[in-house]
Amino acid sequence: MKVKIKKLKDLERKITISADVEDYDTKFKLKIKNIKSKAKIDGFRKGNVPNDVLEQRYGQSIHAEVVNELIQETYPKAISENNIRPACSPQVSIDMEDSKKPITYSAIIEVFPDIKPKISRWGSHEEYAIEIEDNDIDLAISDIKKRYGSWSDVSREAKLDDQVTIDFLGKINGEEFEGNSSKDFKLILGSKSMIPGFEDGIIGKKLSKFNVECKFPEDYFKKDLAGVDVIFEIDLKTIQENTEANIDEDLFNKLQMEIKDKSEFRGEINKRMQNEVEIQEKELTKESIYEALLKTNSFKVPNSTVQEQANLMRKDALMRIGQTEENAGDDLFPIDTFYEKAEKRVRLDLLFAELIKYFEITIQKEEIDNFIDEESKRYKDPEQYKKWIEGQPQQLEQFRMVVLEEKLVEKLKNALKSKKKVIKFSELANK
Repeated sequence: MKVKIKKLKDLERKITISADVEDYDTKFKLKIKNIKSKAKIDGFRKGNVPNDVLEQRYGQSIHAEVVNELIQETYPKAISENNIRPACSPQVSIDMEDSKKPITYSAIIEVFPDIKPKISRWGSHEEYAIEIEDNDIDLAISDIKKRYGSWSDVSREAKLDDQVTIDFLGKINGEEFEGNSSKDFKLILGSKSMIPGFEDGIIGKKLSKFNVECKFPEDYFKKDLAGVDVIFEIDLKTIQENTEANIDEDLFNKLQMEIKDKSEFRGEINKRMQNEVEIQEKELTKESIYEALLKTNSFKVPNSTVQEQANLMRKDALMRIGQTEENAGDDLFPIDTFYEKAEKRVRLDLLFAELIKYFEITIQKEEIDNFIDEESKRYKDPEQYKKWIEGQPQQLEQFRMVVLEEKLVEKLKNALKSKKKVIKFSELANK
């Protein structure tokens, strides 16, 4: 077997492989021999059909089988012996298939880049600290009281924070469009869950039928609707106002709090917010570390891998709104809107893998077990959860990656410079 490797654009490579004539002949003769023992051809006894007759009848199909087998055998061998790391399936073309000469074919692929991580102390990352103020706790308690409150019908005009029930029908230039209508749709005014202008058009209205003029945002996830004017026919059927929940034992039970009074309630809310803050501080710091690494580690990534990641991101986005790739048109979450994030994700994944090797990070079973123990505390029956997770290899692999990442982040914190960044809890919404 002979192998030639030619560098094309960026990470593309053309691998030309020539198989030995002897390998072809051996395979071809073996297949003729196998057919000979079974072939039934008029004028010849079974097992006695001459080879030239068999070749005349079956030669073309046998040739195709042998060429395919040679490709299946030689390609992986060529990849392995030349330390090539393919990022995609090869595009194969036959260059020479004369059986009297070496069977030669070309495979065009993209390869993963060779990355030598740079850990520069000239750059720095931000170590986040989040401050919770009394007003943040007040707002959290107010939000809980609203969320666990009760709704009652009113006969006045609709106002901010009311919950309304509506039927709506949208039209563009008098024509209906996909996803333009709904019946008995519940909407809290001020939730900003609809396009700009929709909720504002309902505020101040009594139970009645009316039209609301809006415009889809320029960055709307359906390209054909982005920036387009639309008129919604609204039937406002009910208006309800919220009566906030009392801070009492009933609310404590709904929130699964083992407390007795309002002062303990405030302390428990503060505790839960602090737990959330710890998670957010770690996530924001980790993001800052990765951003610093990406600035000092520049390398090409395979287009095929970016495309694959973008497809996964789009599939996930569609799934979140109850759609599938088969049913959704190309204008619903267009694939090109995911490319930038997909490329960053691929760059991080490749860099992550090389940094694990750079720091020689390994994971022991005990560390996975400890992680599972912590996870199990979130469930009513921790032991049952631990038994269940033992039979979930995919989930266990995800846990292993989480533990690896935690250990890597600790290594990077020690290797990189940092500067503290303090932000307020109220700023988290913008992060």
